Parts: sequence; structure tokens; C-alpha cells
Amino acid sequence: MTDFIQTSPARTIEAAVQDHHIPAEAPFSTVIRKGQIVRIEDSYGQQAIDTLFYNAEDFSERYSNQDTMREQGAAYISTGTKIMSNEGRVMLKMTADSCGRHDTSAGACSCESNTVRFGHGTKYLHACRDNFVIEVSKHGMSKRDVAPNINFFMNVPIAPDATMTIVDGISAPGDYVELQAEMDVLMVISNCPQINNPCNGFDPTPIRVLVWNDER
Repeated sequence: MTDFIQTSPARTIEAAVQDHHIPAEAPFSTVIRKGQIVRIEDSYGQQAIDTLFYNAEDFSERYSNQDTMREQGAAYISTGTKIMSNEGRVMLKMTADSCGRHDTSAGACSCESNTVRFGHGTKYLHACRDNFVIEVSKHGMSKRDVAPNINFFMNVPIAPDATMTIVDGISAPGDYVELQAEMDVLMVISNCPQINNPCNGFDPTPIRVLVWNDER
């Protein structure tokens, strides 16, 4: 796992063109222009950050976990990964990763899945799917437009028999990923509110998103 860890060149906060502090459990979205670098920071550690990407000019083109895994020949996302769309095009490339473990198979929590997994008492707890629906609606989309997502910093080991389990995260405070956009993309985040499994260390926390212009 550590073979994939690569940190970025030093970037100054002052040079960032966007700097967002996202509260625990909250949704968020922003447009990343072609060539810009976005950093998603797990500010306090062990916080799953559910993320979707859409072509900013045509929302029908969006992140595809199947195409991304097939392109890489790997189940996880890390440095060098090409974030692929359902049209088979590269949306972003991951250029830096200080953690080394990011899931794109387990999906987003929902009120329905919480009920099945953890009991009827969890039915009304806030969930990532709620966050996604709230945020995409700001851009004229609906729940039908919420596709399978990336879970940055979520640790989901896959066993030889293909079973998956969400276990304690390995990200430390300040761990981050950086991605460079290959097209204008709308990024939609649910700062995961899950408290029934260890994806957030049972304690959802704030995160940070920064964007820099292309330095090439």
C-alpha cells in the first residue's frame, strides 16, 4: 500500500484560488476547471469523504467506478489513477496521495442501507445519499443523477472470496489527495455523516478543499 503514496510539491495556501472548510456531515460542491489541481484534505483523520464528479458542461457524463477500476486494473484509487467517466474519458488524474487507501466499491450510505445494516432505529439518521441529492439539486439534477462514488480515505479491505468490510480508517490528520482536472468538472462531496460503522471513527469531522491553478 505505501508503494503508492506520493506527496505533492509544496503549494502555498496563499496561492490557492479556492479554499473551503466543510463542516462535519455537510454536502459541498464546486467547479474545478481543466488544468486546476484540487486537494481534498482529511483535516482530523479517519474521515470518509464521499465524492462524485460530473462533466461541468454536460452532467450526463459523470464518474464511473467500473471504467475507473477497469482502466487501472485495480480495485483501489491512488497516485496515478485516472478518474474515468461513463463516456470512457479521463476526467481527472490523481497526482498525489499521502494516505494510500481509497475505496470506490462500497458506495454511499443511505437511510435504506442504514436500516438494513444497523436496524430500524437508524432510519432517520442523515446519510450521504441525502447529502448528494441536496447538493446535485442545486445544479438542476435529481436523485436519478447520483451515481456510484469514490470514498476517499475509507478503508474497505476486499477478501479473496470478494467480501468487503468497512474497517478503521488509516488516514492521519492532514492527510490529503490531489487531483488535476483533465476537463471542467463539477465536484460534489458528502462529508460522510455515518456513525454506525468505523469509516469515520464513529465521529464525523470537518474537512478542507483547496484549488490551485495549473503550475505547468
